[in-house]
Amino acid sequence: MIEVFRIYGMIIVEFLCELLVFCFLFCRVLKRSDGFWWKLPLCLAILFGVGIPVAWFYSAFGENVFGRIAVYLFLFALVILFGFWCFDENFFTVLFCCTLAYAAQNLVYKVYLIFWTAGDNCGLFDGWGQNFNLYYRLVYYSCFLICTVAVYFLFVRQITKRISSCQLDHRMLALTVFVLGVTILLCSFEDVYFAKLSVERENRFDNPVYFSLRETGNAFSVVCCSIVFLLSFKTIEERELSREVEYLKHTIRQSERQYRISKDTIDIINIKCHDIRYKLGMLASEVPVLEDISKDIAIYDSRIETGSALLNVLLTEKSLFCEQNNIKMTCMIDGGKLDFIEEGDLYCLFGNLIDNALDAVKKIADPEKRIVNLVVKAKGGLLLVQEENYYEGELVFEDGLPVTTKGDKDHHGFGMRSLRLIARKYGGEMSAFVKDDVFHLNIIFGSQQSP
Repeated sequence: MIEVFRIYGMIIVEFLCELLVFCFLFCRVLKRSDGFWWKLPLCLAILFGVGIPVAWFYSAFGENVFGRIAVYLFLFALVILFGFWCFDENFFTVLFCCTLAYAAQNLVYKVYLIFWTAGDNCGLFDGWGQNFNLYYRLVYYSCFLICTVAVYFLFVRQITKRISSCQLDHRMLALTVFVLGVTILLCSFEDVYFAKLSVERENRFDNPVYFSLRETGNAFSVVCCSIVFLLSFKTIEERELSREVEYLKHTIRQSERQYRISKDTIDIINIKCHDIRYKLGMLASEVPVLEDISKDIAIYDSRIETGSALLNVLLTEKSLFCEQNNIKMTCMIDGGKLDFIEEGDLYCLFGNLIDNALDAVKKIADPEKRIVNLVVKAKGGLLLVQEENYYEGELVFEDGLPVTTKGDKDHHGFGMRSLRLIARKYGGEMSAFVKDDVFHLNIIFGSQQSP
């Protein structure tokens, strides 16, 4: 019985604590279920309580590879089930977080083993004498702390800041779990058989071949765990890209519909306003106030000519907004150079571009700075789209794009990314920067796009 409690304290409890540390780091961004704060201590009590009979099983079958695998997989399965109960997330998200936590725990443990095995076989720890166990624990916990901090900054932080908004690719998740499963299997074989080959104490060998094989196995486990993290990055990035493409397709469909509606509406308004102005002009000499009314509606009887029927409609529509909000928008656009872009993409591109600029300048109190400049021109065999506007506040850039200032970042911020996606769709590239309180956005298309 003493042996059971020794195994419980030194193997089971240590493993659970290490695994739970990483579970906390990965799951802290997940949505908690109702009653989380009473569920969590109950789950921990059950988990550590179950550890005692598991320690007995380990003492009886831990020298067998499959017995050892059964122990760790059973505890891992309990952590997953308790995580699913404590968090209001789908099962695959919880499985994903727990899998990454197990990979992190195994990675840290194997990094420690590489250091310890090398040091022990070089005689680095031979002088510890009766305090060997104490010093061993101090080195182990110090290494665990240092490696945990490193793993957090290298992997955990990058994944958790995006995991709450992603939907997982189940095939990639299955591959991630498979790689981790192979790692656990190989680690169990290594631990069992290299323990039998050790002399004096575990992981110390009198045969240099055994030492080399042990270190190679440790390094292989580190690589496998790193692959798990790389696969997780791939899972999230592919899902985010797929999400952006789906959103862009939806936006383009909406843009095509909005263009048709706007074109019909503006055509009707222009026809009606032209007729009204004509009739008012006939009566203006008799009733002077009608001349002022005629000037007021002139804005509705204007057309912006760019060489692109679509941009004519879009810019006419936006000019009405500018008139209402005291914004000056200047345009020098050779719209004929843009005929290689499909209508839906073109409306989405310039619609987002202009809307972002107008949203920025309408917040500016100084009327002299409520200006938006838009230029489309061919230069040096390239087609340039340039937009400039003043702004107030601080812009933060991420991946070359300004981060949305709106509170809900999961459902906003697609505008700038959609601009870049459309530009790249047609072989172009987009850049944005700030200089002297002026926001600059440039899109460059290759010469093959120009007629």
